[in-house]
Amino acid sequence: MRTVSFEPEPVPDQSAPLRAAVRYGVIGLIALAVVGSAIAAAVAGLPGLWGALIGVAVGGGFILCTGLAVLFTEKLPPATSGAVLLGSWLLKMILAVLVLGILKGMDFYSKSALVIVMVLALIIVLGAETYGLLRVKVPYVQPTPSEGPVADRKDDDQ
Repeated sequence: MRTVSFEPEPVPDQSAPLRAAVRYGVIGLIALAVVGSAIAAAVAGLPGLWGALIGVAVGGGFILCTGLAVLFTEKLPPATSGAVLLGSWLLKMILAVLVLGILKGMDFYSKSALVIVMVLALIIVLGAETYGLLRVKVPYVQPTPSEGPVADRKDDDQ
């Protein structure tokens, strides 16, 4: 039998939506890695498996790094947080171009599996992070406890 409690549920802190977004993004990326790798390996063999794994790493890592950067810089001043986010974006762009440039001349992976899984990783991780952000309810204001019964307070409308 369930007991009834009159204790309110604890209010989540301000970083709860970001933590939930990253958590759901990681779960979605792991699910895509398993399913996408299995399908790509079944269709294209070992090159399909490698293409799917590289696509998951590049596409999912690209989006998850942004969520992690926001989560780690949430308590910093806005200018510092913005600089870190801009720097991480620039670093991610350079790494993505380098990885894709290095892979261009190689043939051990399936290019179609890489592209399909990379696009799916971007869509799934962004969707999962959005779901995580919307699922957590955090109040905008912190209520203050009242000092007496409601009837003892002054009414500002009079």
